[in-house]
Amino acid sequence: MSEYILEMKDICKSFPGVKALDHVSLQLKPGHVHSLMGENGAGKSTLMKCLFGIYKKDEGTVIYDGEEVTITDPFDALQKGIAMVHQELMPIRDRSIAENIYCGRYPVKKFGPIEVIDHKKMNDDAQALLDDLGLDFKATVKLGTLTASQMQLVEIAKAVSANAKIIILDEPTSSLTLKEVDKLFEIIKRLTAKGCGVIYISHKMDEILQISDEVTIMRDGQYIGTWSASELTTDFIIAKEVGRELKDLYPPKINTPGEVIFEVKDFDSVLDNSFKDCSFSVRKGEIYGVAGLVGAQRTELMEAIYGLRGITSGAVFYDGQQLKIKKPEDAINNGIALITEDRRARGIFGVLSVSDNVAVATLNDYLIFKTILDHKKIKEVVDKSISELSIKTPSPKAQIKNLSGGNQQKVIISRWLAKEPEVLIMDEPTRGIDVGAKYEIYSIIGRLASEGKTIIVVSSEMPELIGICDRIMVMCEGRITGVVEGEDMNQEKIMELSTAFRN
Repeated sequence: MSEYILEMKDICKSFPGVKALDHVSLQLKPGHVHSLMGENGAGKSTLMKCLFGIYKKDEGTVIYDGEEVTITDPFDALQKGIAMVHQELMPIRDRSIAENIYCGRYPVKKFGPIEVIDHKKMNDDAQALLDDLGLDFKATVKLGTLTASQMQLVEIAKAVSANAKIIILDEPTSSLTLKEVDKLFEIIKRLTAKGCGVIYISHKMDEILQISDEVTIMRDGQYIGTWSASELTTDFIIAKEVGRELKDLYPPKINTPGEVIFEVKDFDSVLDNSFKDCSFSVRKGEIYGVAGLVGAQRTELMEAIYGLRGITSGAVFYDGQQLKIKKPEDAINNGIALITEDRRARGIFGVLSVSDNVAVATLNDYLIFKTILDHKKIKEVVDKSISELSIKTPSPKAQIKNLSGGNQQKVIISRWLAKEPEVLIMDEPTRGIDVGAKYEIYSIIGRLASEGKTIIVVSSEMPELIGICDRIMVMCEGRITGVVEGEDMNQEKIMELSTAFRN
């Protein structure tokens, strides 16, 4: 018997214009956490999609539980005992949590020759699973009422419910806070104690070193090596990922904030359980962070400012003038842009090209005689964006859905940079992005602020906020509990304010 529950040997996969996997191998032991690391576009998710049956490999062998197998589709993978939590969530928002967990494998009951879904058993089983995992959700509520991070926890519960021998977790903590990460690690330890093998994809070095038994690093679709996690350091991982040393995680601050330019006053949500009495001000050229745990209503507040959510009271001011914002178009026309947390649902246009996704917000700026698009000008803007943000794509005409999650995020950032907003709200801007690309985005944020742009960054990563922001506003349960700067910008103080109403 092999010591491995899974062996992937010499896996190759090509897409038009790019070889995504070039003879990549991976070995997973039962009861172990095997982490898969590499920059965006390294091929991590592609390799796992080949294992899960989303893609068909061009070459190579998969040996599962001692036997060579061919996995035809995700349902086949689940039947064999392989489950996957995707980096890009694909929820059925109008159905309940229970229906999402058991989608495709609903429990049934018979009335003579007729089979119908046993909703009671499904709801009871889903609720028992949620309670067992410590997730405070009602199984019968619509999934669409949850935040992106809460949906991610439901996806993890769905994978656990399959009683799989192998669970693939692709960036499972990308929008989770420390408390939720600890909960996930408890679940992983419970699974591995039962002999389940876990393949864990993440860009977060501290998580990798904490949870992993082995680590495989990939670069540009190729296998670089596998090491015991206990042998690794952050500097070693970064050097292997990017092929060079990267000593500083955050660029030096080059912006000098000026006078207050952007103000939000007395914002109350139309929903009782959302934000209330929220007021804050941001200076010209300032990088202003927004911190808080899941449920703090950070995203909801930003979306309300942008005109995506209703308010019962509140006003937005720029340079002393009140802005009338009833819908996103109003915000855009007033120089405000929002990069959303959920890029798949609200960010990208999956069937359109990279070029179309970059240009879509500024098409009116490229009109000749108000009727004809200036494609030459669009190409110049798109080529500049691809170069400046190092977007990895075989062509500007490639469909954005075929890019890695991190490169999709860069395209969205490029879209709004092309619009040249005065106020740029960035909700989890580096979610699912590798360390090298993060540095590039931090540098862009710093450059924009030095040019006098006002930047608001919502992030679940406290080190990120501390590393790039001038001040950090902290929220808890829909209220602003404090603003920290200088020596008070530390994780202990931020966590204290993040739990102000929970203690």
